[in-house]
Amino acid sequence: MSAKVIISKEVFSPQDERMLGAVQVKRRTKKKIPFLATGGQGEYRTYICLSVTNKKPPQVYVTKVKQFEGSSSFVRRSQWTLDQLRQVNGIDPNKESPEFDLQFDNASDQWVANSGSEKFTFFQILLHTCQRYLSDEKPEFINCQSRLFAGNSILHSAADSVTSAVQKASQALNERGERLGRAEESTADMMNSAQQFADTAHKLAMKHKC
Repeated sequence: MSAKVIISKEVFSPQDERMLGAVQVKRRTKKKIPFLATGGQGEYRTYICLSVTNKKPPQVYVTKVKQFEGSSSFVRRSQWTLDQLRQVNGIDPNKESPEFDLQFDNASDQWVANSGSEKFTFFQILLHTCQRYLSDEKPEFINCQSRLFAGNSILHSAADSVTSAVQKASQALNERGERLGRAEESTADMMNSAQQFADTAHKLAMKHKC
């Protein structure tokens, strides 16, 4: 069973949360943590996880989860709500770099993922989650590969195409209605003229007959 599956099962499910995605990371610049130097818990693996509560209204969290050396369990550490996320920095938009930064209201972390592709997958999930759950101010995604936004652009283009097609169809129906209306008016005028001609001809015929 993969670490991410275990994290979802052991860390988030008991809290009635559903894990949406996770990326294993290491710090680009190590912070000095005094307790590690004084008999702390030693080395550890870190995961940045994205989760959503099952209850409504849903609440989305970005959580730092750690697994310490020699332990099979995972522990929840720092946590932020999604609306506290201010900026997602992909560092290099020209290549699949594993490096990235996350800027929150009260914190900023510099990370390196296991691979550029793993980071990119997490960014896709994070972007989609922001678009789905944040109705107001959304975090800024900077220095990211353009293909990250390609799917979103395609959806918008498709929506624009559908809207345009509906508008054109509606316009065509309106124009057709107007043409039919004009045709009906012309037909009515012709019928009136024919009736008037028939009445006039009938009167003339009766006059000459007399």
